[in-house]
Amino acid sequence: MVYHPSAPQAGRRASLKRSAFPFLMLLLFFCCPLVHAGSEVSETGPITVRDLKAPESTFSEPALSAQGVGNTTSGNPRMAQSKPQEPAAPAAGITPPSSDEYGDVTAKDVGERAPSSASAGASSDEYGDVATEDGASAEPREVIADPIKPFNIAMYHFNDKLYFWAWKPVATGYKYVLPREIRGLFSSFYANLKAPIRIVNNLLQGEPGYAGKELASFLINSTIGVGGLRNCAEECFGLRGRYADFGQTLGKYGVGFGFYLVLPFVGPSSVRDGFGFLVDWTMRPQTYIGDEFFSYESVGLYTHEQINSTSFHLGEYEAFKKASVDPYVSMRDIFIQYRKNLIENR
Repeated sequence: MVYHPSAPQAGRRASLKRSAFPFLMLLLFFCCPLVHAGSEVSETGPITVRDLKAPESTFSEPALSAQGVGNTTSGNPRMAQSKPQEPAAPAAGITPPSSDEYGDVTAKDVGERAPSSASAGASSDEYGDVATEDGASAEPREVIADPIKPFNIAMYHFNDKLYFWAWKPVATGYKYVLPREIRGLFSSFYANLKAPIRIVNNLLQGEPGYAGKELASFLINSTIGVGGLRNCAEECFGLRGRYADFGQTLGKYGVGFGFYLVLPFVGPSSVRDGFGFLVDWTMRPQTYIGDEFFSYESVGLYTHEQINSTSFHLGEYEAFKKASVDPYVSMRDIFIQYRKNLIENR
């Protein structure tokens, strides 16, 4: 006699199986030593193909200091060279020394003049002894560890071909069929569905005010906004929330990138942000439409969300590749800067 579990027991088993997956990933995250591999350079500064844009606040280079360098002013750096002064009238019977192009300066005067503190030990160039502020050198660029580079390059080329052979043609046809207004309704709908992610992560990051705004926006958009098709919270009440995800939350608590990781269908990521993506997936309402953690229904809705978003950004990836000497390295650098800015400045 073969025992067949009842429907409630089978449902409980499926639920336990689905909920156990993120906990197994959490255990792997904290137990695997490779996950915590440090960056090649100490930290200083997930985007997908459609999100390749510069962060909101760029990292400016340190300005040259014009103070304490001889008679330098805050104007042109060439003013580091002192302006020649009018020579005093020579006494009778005394022949004045010969002048050069810099004024009446003798070798003795040059040797006796003490160098300024800012230019001591620094070599001179045609602009004078100009040093960086406080003598500090420029900050090194951060380079994320990339121990599985062959795999990442393979996934990069896979995503690249996927974009040009499938993603772009589908998004182009989708854009041709649906007007911008309809696609905008879908964007608002999916953004509203991801409100639980922003609410929970804002709370975890110690931002209860933004969590309250996100909750209020979710309630307003879900009701007055007809299920989130319109962003009435911002349009009617001026409520603007704050983006937050679990990878950002881990970064706020000092968890490093781990190492660089290119995910198929998703794009540039890291061990930390890849794990954050899985945790955020559990907070998406559409995840629980089917019986599996990655069900056909939830993956289908996610695919439509990405196609709808890509239809607004066609041409950006092509421009990025054209402007890059090495697109793989450039994409990796943009990812680091984007995620660093997201953690430190938001």
